[in-house]
Amino acid sequence: MTIQLKKIDDYRWEIPIDYKEGMRVPGIIYADEVLLKMIVADQSIEQVANGAFLPGIVKASLAMPDMHFGYGLPIGGVVATDINDGVVSPGGTGYDINCGVRLVRSNLFKKDVKDRIRELVNNLYSEIPSGVGSKGKINLSREEESELLIKGARWAVERGYGTKEDLEHTEANGCLEGADPDKVSDRAYERGKRQSGTLGSGNHFLEVQYVDEIYDKKAASIMNIEKGSVAVMIHSGSRGFGHQVCTDYLEVMEGAIDKYSIKLPDRQLACAPINSKEGQNYLSAMKAAANYAWANRQFLMVWMRNVFMKTLSLSPKDLGMDLIYDVAHNIVKIEDHIVNGKKKRVAVHRKGATRAFPPGHPETPSVYKEIGQPVIIPGDMGRASYILVGTQRAMDETFGSTCHGAGRCLSRHAAIKATKGRAIHRELEEKGIICRAAGRETLREEFPEAYKDVTEVVNVVHNAGISKKVARLKPLGVIKG
Repeated sequence: MTIQLKKIDDYRWEIPIDYKEGMRVPGIIYADEVLLKMIVADQSIEQVANGAFLPGIVKASLAMPDMHFGYGLPIGGVVATDINDGVVSPGGTGYDINCGVRLVRSNLFKKDVKDRIRELVNNLYSEIPSGVGSKGKINLSREEESELLIKGARWAVERGYGTKEDLEHTEANGCLEGADPDKVSDRAYERGKRQSGTLGSGNHFLEVQYVDEIYDKKAASIMNIEKGSVAVMIHSGSRGFGHQVCTDYLEVMEGAIDKYSIKLPDRQLACAPINSKEGQNYLSAMKAAANYAWANRQFLMVWMRNVFMKTLSLSPKDLGMDLIYDVAHNIVKIEDHIVNGKKKRVAVHRKGATRAFPPGHPETPSVYKEIGQPVIIPGDMGRASYILVGTQRAMDETFGSTCHGAGRCLSRHAAIKATKGRAIHRELEEKGIICRAAGRETLREEFPEAYKDVTEVVNVVHNAGISKKVARLKPLGVIKG
């Protein structure tokens, strides 16, 4: 069955509600003609339609221009369900709960680091544990880990890892209230015990960048960045802990869809009513994993700052490394949104999607009230990344959501096949980018052409008005898991 997409405008396409019997809402995809050709090449559009079957879904099953095939919902999917009669779905959140990105500005400029970049990258690689199963410097007892799961990044700051300003510049202040460590399995505890403060593997990275282009001078000034200035982007999540939480609750939800007679076209969307025991337990465990991830990125930022200070022999004041913002990508948030003209409390599932709240919103940090919440969109390690800000249009159309990255266009297997005989680290070095990774295969899986062009993706969300470009950043050096 071929989907006949209806063109709404140059950047939105509709999957009609009658495409499949049982769809409760239409699907809406944000893309231009070029990206749409890439999107139809996999089954992710079908997954957008499947998401429209979720009980209690409101408005539409949404997908961003970086969308690609995932587990249950596509990566790049956004769905919101009514908290009174809707469901919560782990497949609508993703395995790496609160995989996210934080961006740190500095007083440095490109000229200050370009001759020291190799040394910086080597030192960062030595000091920041990365790769599959990597173990960190934080070894927690069960009691300490439970407290970290409740407090998130605040746990780290209370112990001297960062400042209260870091928390003010983190989504949800780095902590979701209501996390319950008792709803987490022993296996998840065991996997998370030694992984706090580790980068992880796959597409996770720490990248030294410089501001290459400014599009919005006022917003850039408020973020305290200028052309040529150096920034550091950190992309990591809840590691094996969050993966285990997702695995555990997918099993629970498999039983729940039969128990509550929920009919779905794909069992990967297994879910439970939000107000059921299964739904509430998942949300409590998911919040614990989200808090684990915020603490993880807080530790990583502290290790990174220390490496810069030591390598460049700079004081904290001279270095000036301040957090611009930290955003979550894979998460369920209980939020208020206007649906059909009325305020409604909904569970917004953002799977490979970033929150993009507008100026003046109560959850937009006070320093950014005038410009909107910062949105951080990483690209691939060979091209560029972007800073944007949220908009009112995003609140009106997408539950305050936008894209989260470039989005894969080649599977990891296809990427390895496509790079046979190539030395990716040398290709990057020829572009002036120094790279260290846990293995050559990681670089081949993550080579730039495995991803869509982030500029094309960002232009769609900018032109569609659901987020607004502030600056473009180019890579100087990167460490990969």
